[in-house]
Amino acid sequence: MTTAQQQFSAFATEQVEVALRFARISIDSAERIIKLQVEVAKNNLETSAKNANALVAVKDAQEALTLRQKLTESSIEQATNYSRSLYEIASQAQAEVSQLVEERTTAFNKHVVSGLDQFVKSAPAGTDVAVAAVKSTLQATAAAVDSLTKAAKQVADFADASVKAAGTATADAVKTAAKKTNGASAAAV
Repeated sequence: MTTAQQQFSAFATEQVEVALRFARISIDSAERIIKLQVEVAKNNLETSAKNANALVAVKDAQEALTLRQKLTESSIEQATNYSRSLYEIASQAQAEVSQLVEERTTAFNKHVVSGLDQFVKSAPAGTDVAVAAVKSTLQATAAAVDSLTKAAKQVADFADASVKAAGTATADAVKTAAKKTNGASAAAV
């Protein structure tokens, strides 16, 4: 009876530690997002004040067009940087949660195999075949989970590269379009 109580106590303690680790990951990510948002709000306030001063100082149409281009480029760059930072925070949190799930799956499989080994010691004759089948199923499941984890990591890496490339392409496209618009507007003036 004591062994069962000890095992249950160890299991409960382990689950509490897992829950606390998950909570830490969530809270740390939320804290980083809040910090990012406060920094962005401060920067936006400063940028708005600078932009207002720059708009007041505009003397002619050409200067206004040039300022508009700079403001557009700056806004797109800031939005892209914010999106990248937010994506990095989410991506890191996802990686940490994936690692936690992988660790828990591995630990679960080890516990099941250990339990089966103890069962075999006290089991009646002839149960070896059933236990071997269960162990084989666990090994196949572990291999499948490992393959899925690797595939998910590859997809996440691909998505990460795609998001970064899309952000860069968007910023470049906006800059190019702003320069073309500014050049056409300057020729019209």
